[in-house]
Amino acid sequence: MGNMRTLHSTTMCRLLGYATANENISLREVLGAQSTDAFRELSEIHNDGWGTAMVKEPDQTAHVTDGGAPSPSTGSAIYRNTIAARYDSIFGDLASVPVRGGIWHLRLASSNLPLVLENQQPFYASGLSFIHNGDISDAQGRNITTNRAYPVDHTLVQSTGGRSDSAIYFAIVLQYLGYGYELEEALAQAVRELRGAYPDSSYNCIIQSRDQLIVLEAHDNGPTQQDVLDVYAQYGRAAEAADYRTVRYREITGADGARKGVVAASSGFAQPADEGWKDLGNNRMIVASNRTGAFRVRSI
Repeated sequence: MGNMRTLHSTTMCRLLGYATANENISLREVLGAQSTDAFRELSEIHNDGWGTAMVKEPDQTAHVTDGGAPSPSTGSAIYRNTIAARYDSIFGDLASVPVRGGIWHLRLASSNLPLVLENQQPFYASGLSFIHNGDISDAQGRNITTNRAYPVDHTLVQSTGGRSDSAIYFAIVLQYLGYGYELEEALAQAVRELRGAYPDSSYNCIIQSRDQLIVLEAHDNGPTQQDVLDVYAQYGRAAEAADYRTVRYREITGADGARKGVVAASSGFAQPADEGWKDLGNNRMIVASNRTGAFRVRSI
């Protein structure tokens, strides 16, 4: 079914991220086996590769000099593949790895962007990993990648390793970090700037550092684009596209009911309110610590 779709200028990706209270917990433990499998099965549609970035509380003692660099206080790992998650056995392995925080991305390429590893997400630069669901284009469908006059530091774009509109978005966040903004406000400033030129684009994203997870829902608040509806209909899953740009979140709790962090995700698999899932809301972000599990929701 991979050749069924007709896609023009709508980037279609699924995002997921979580942060814990300084405790290594696997994706399968956070979501449960059924929801983890359901998220993976979204790659039936979002079948142009996938990736994950993880931060882990190391098993070894930190800051030990062992002949090379001192042992790290946080272990960081990234995996990316151009194969769909449902066909990559590594997905199951990584979904069972206990980590302090992780972000997950399922890709469906568009806007004539090549299916190359450089454009697979997460991108990583300056200690941050970044994933994005959206297409940054103008009303005529011209993607920001073709706008040579857009004022972005191309050295920062290159540092992300990507060549896409998502890489440019990430570079603008990095630019505002360089101006001295804290991470959450650097992201908010980047969205405000980009909306000046591309007001109808979607900026849903997740950023992860060694200490934080930031989840943003930001789009034009219009109905799901026809391209998206058409693609989902080709797979007999049209009903799942109605809330396509919605982001939901819930607390991670232990068996004793104690708060252990937060998980957030794009729509597409069951996220029932009676299991604690809540709509994040447009122009709102979650700012979470993967050291304490504490989080707050704010507007941009």
